[in-house]
Amino acid sequence: MKAVLDIVFIVLELFVWVLIAQAILSWLIAFNVLNGRNQVVSTIWRFTETVTDPFLRPIRRVVRPFNGLDLAPLVLILLVYLIRQVLVHYVYPNVF
Repeated sequence: MKAVLDIVFIVLELFVWVLIAQAILSWLIAFNVLNGRNQVVSTIWRFTETVTDPFLRPIRRVVRPFNGLDLAPLVLILLVYLIRQVLVHYVYPNVF
């Protein structure tokens, strides 16, 4: 059972990295550092958007963009770390 929880921790950590990559990629596209019509860039963008958008959409309904700054990824990262800490402190020690 601890192996399953370790896999959950790894998946949560990878999800946070995908969120960070999407945020950085959106900044680079917004400031025209990267061309959004480039095939590699658009493929990476579609992947990160497909993975994160179902989780970000409900948060974006509650947390509106502030002066053009989307705070939903930050809120989601904090929620992921909160879930991780709850699992570490309350579930992990009680598993055989």
